[in-house]
Amino acid sequence: MQARERERLKAAQMLVLCTVFWSLSFPAMRALSLIQPTLVPGAGSWFFTGLGVAYRFGVAGLILLLLSLGTIRRLTRLEIQQGAVLALFGAGGILFQMDGLAYTEASTSAFLTQCYALLIPLWVALRLRRPPKPAVMLCCALVLAGVAVLARVDWRQFHLGRGEVETLIASVLFTGQILWLERPAYAGNNVKHFSLVMFLCMAGLAAPVAAFTAPQAADWLRAYESAPALGCLAVLIFLSTLGGYMLMNYWQPKLSATEAGLIYCLEPVLTSLLALFAPAWISRWSGIRYDNETLTFHLLVGGGLITLANVLLQVLPRSMPWQGKTPPQQAPSTAPACGAASAPACQRPQP
Repeated sequence: MQARERERLKAAQMLVLCTVFWSLSFPAMRALSLIQPTLVPGAGSWFFTGLGVAYRFGVAGLILLLLSLGTIRRLTRLEIQQGAVLALFGAGGILFQMDGLAYTEASTSAFLTQCYALLIPLWVALRLRRPPKPAVMLCCALVLAGVAVLARVDWRQFHLGRGEVETLIASVLFTGQILWLERPAYAGNNVKHFSLVMFLCMAGLAAPVAAFTAPQAADWLRAYESAPALGCLAVLIFLSTLGGYMLMNYWQPKLSATEAGLIYCLEPVLTSLLALFAPAWISRWSGIRYDNETLTFHLLVGGGLITLANVLLQVLPRSMPWQGKTPPQQAPSTAPACGAASAPACQRPQP
C-alpha cells in the first residue's frame, strides 16, 4: 500500500473515531435539556443553548491555551483567519442544533444534521462545473436513503417543526465549516493554534446569546449547579470538543470534503446505538426521566445503508473524484506547495 493510501486510510479511521466522540454529545445535550429547566425554571431554550456553547468551548479553549503556551507567540494571521471563520460556521451550527434538540429527539437531530452529505458534493459540482462521479452519487444516494429510513420520513404527512427546521439550518452551517477546513491555503497552519482561535471565538459568539436571554445573572451558575449537569458538560468539553474537534481539524484536510462528509454520516448510527441504553444510565444517575429508544427495523436498515456507503468509500477508492489527478480547487491540505520537497514549516504540525 502506498504512503498516500495509508495516510488516507488512517485519516478515515480517525474521522470515524471523531464521530464516536460526537455521538456522545447528543445524549449529553438531550439530558441537559431535561435537567436544566428544573434548575432554572422559566428560562428559555436559547439561554441554555448559548450558555452551554459558551462554557463548552470557552473551557476547551482555555485548556488548549495552556497546552500551547510554548508556541502561541508564533500564531499567524492565517491561523487567526481560519479559526475565526470556522468559529462563525461552527457556533451558528451548534446554537441551532442545540436549541433544535430541545424540540426533537436526539436521533432525529443527528439524522437531519447529515444533510451536508448531499450539500457538499452539490457545492463541489457547482464549483468545478461538472457533475460528481457515479461512485460519489451512489454513496450519497445510500446515505440519503439511510437517513430517510432512520428518520422514518412519511412523505405523505411530511412537515417540519421548530426542532427539525433549526437542525437543517445547522446542517447548512456545518457544510460551510467542512468546506472551509479543506482550503489548501491553510495547509501549513498549526492545528492547536487555529483550534484555539476557533474555540474561543465560538465561546465569544455564544456568550451574548446567553447574556441577552438570561432571566438573571445568577442563572449562569445555577444552570450547572448539579453534579449531573456538570457531568454532561464535562463529556461535551473533553470528549466531543477537545476529542472530536481536534481529530476533525487535524485529519479531515487529508481527505476531500465529500469523503469526510460521508464518513461523518456514521454519527447518527452511533447516536442511535447509544440511545438504546445510554438514556437509562443517565436517568439513574441524574434522577430525570429519559427513556431508552428501541432497536427497530428502521435502525438496522438505515444504519446498514449508511455503513455500506462508507465501506464503498474504502473498497472503491480509485472511483472517487478525490483520487488521482485532483483539481486545484478540490486539493486536500497536502497541496503541492506542501509536498515532500517543501520546507518543514509547510508541514501540518501534529495536534
